[in-house]
Amino acid sequence: MTNFIHKDARIANHVEIAHFSTIYEDVEIGENTWIGPNVTVFPGSRIGKNCKIFPGAVIGAVPQDLKFNGEYSLVEIGDNVIVRECATVNRGTAASGTTKIGNHSMLMAYVHVAHDCVIGEHCILANSTNLAGHVTIEDYAYFGGMSGAHQFTRIGKHSFISGGSMIGKDVPPFCLVMRNPAQYAGINSVGLRRHHFNMEDIHLIQDIYRYIFGNNGLNTTQAIQKIQQEIPESVLRNYIVDFIKTSERGIIKGID
Repeated sequence: MTNFIHKDARIANHVEIAHFSTIYEDVEIGENTWIGPNVTVFPGSRIGKNCKIFPGAVIGAVPQDLKFNGEYSLVEIGDNVIVRECATVNRGTAASGTTKIGNHSMLMAYVHVAHDCVIGEHCILANSTNLAGHVTIEDYAYFGGMSGAHQFTRIGKHSFISGGSMIGKDVPPFCLVMRNPAQYAGINSVGLRRHHFNMEDIHLIQDIYRYIFGNNGLNTTQAIQKIQQEIPESVLRNYIVDFIKTSERGIIKGID
């Protein structure tokens, strides 16, 4: 025997588990998923259908959190997720119970996803991206390589984090950010066009962020008031305003 699969692991049909991998008890793996060589999947891991887990990845290890006291917790990985070489995804803690990765997302080599993180669908985290605990990343957000996010930060939909950036505050949706600490550098117009946003919506997003990050002497609260007074209500406007108003850490600053 060149791999170990616990008798109580729940393995669906057409799952391939390569040599030297270890699958513990209380693990679920969906149909047509490939587990490469030298992968470790710890108890509490739930892996969906059509996933690819590459060599050296570790799924479901206990949190690197000194408050963790052995409580039962999970990792939930959706369908069609790719986890590349030596990436690590830790279980949740009592705070939320679960670390989640949404459908069609990709974690490149050496990515670390800490306890209680929630990653949306169609997200990409490039090589050596590191997430501290309780980070929330919304759908279609992309991280460049060797970037990182402080615990409890939020990253909005369709945002793009440039390589090497350090996220210490919340990143509003549709933003392009860079530097350390990360700063607003415009909207993610290339990504929005690729995802079929029309030019009217792209221009609306640009107009909203001119209030937030423009050199106009307004603080964030004042900018939000101006947006609500001067820009007609819409789904996009409300989403951006609500994201910023509910930010507990505050949002990133504009480029100096």
